[in-house]
Amino acid sequence: MPEFLVRIALTRPGSLDEDRWREVLAAEADVAARYREAGLITRIWRLPGTTANVGVWQATDASELHEHLSRLPAFPYMDVQVEALALHYLESSGPG
Repeated sequence: MPEFLVRIALTRPGSLDEDRWREVLAAEADVAARYREAGLITRIWRLPGTTANVGVWQATDASELHEHLSRLPAFPYMDVQVEALALHYLESSGPG
C-alpha cells in the first residue's frame, strides 16, 4: 500500500474558547490513536517548537487519504501538506 508523508499544522480559531479547543484536541488524539492501531498511521512525530506534526500514512490513493484526514475532528483547523513518500525520498536524496 502506498505511503504518504503528511505534515499537519493546527491553528485554533479565535472563535473557539480554550475549553472547546481542548475538547477538539482530545477528540483528535482519540481518532489518531485509532488510526495508529489500525495501521493507517505508521509513524508520527511533532516538529520541535511548533504546533505541527509529520506522519507517515498508508492509503490506497490520495482520495482515500483525504477521506481519512477529513474524519479528524480538527480537520477544519488544519493546514495539511501531503506528498507521496517515495517522491519525498527521491527529492531529498538528490543526485549521487
